[in-house]
Amino acid sequence: MGLDQWARAIKGKATVDDNGYKTYEEQITLAEWRKHPNLQGWMENLWRSKGGEGDFNCVAIELTDTELQTLRVYVEEKGLPPTQGFFFGPNSDEYYKQQDLDFIEQALEYAQRGYTIEYYSWW
Repeated sequence: MGLDQWARAIKGKATVDDNGYKTYEEQITLAEWRKHPNLQGWMENLWRSKGGEGDFNCVAIELTDTELQTLRVYVEEKGLPPTQGFFFGPNSDEYYKQQDLDFIEQALEYAQRGYTIEYYSWW
């Protein structure tokens, strides 16, 4: 058990399975993380600023170009918010820093091509 996180580029019509998980005509996994708590905290803060309520668990959030560019600043300047949770693990910002930056660049490229960028986590 633990915090698992994904980001993907999606496009096209969605279908929903019996568990409520959406699958799209086109979906490309851009990144996967295992126990990156401060990224989770940043995403949860963003989700709440968009009106999200309750547990930020098994919730997808769409990321705009502006939000991805803001995330890049946080990653580069070591500004991700310290976040703790029973299943989250220790701070892993340095471990994931290059992967985070690579994800952001790739996500921005896909967004320019008309894809929606989505972050999802499960703990």
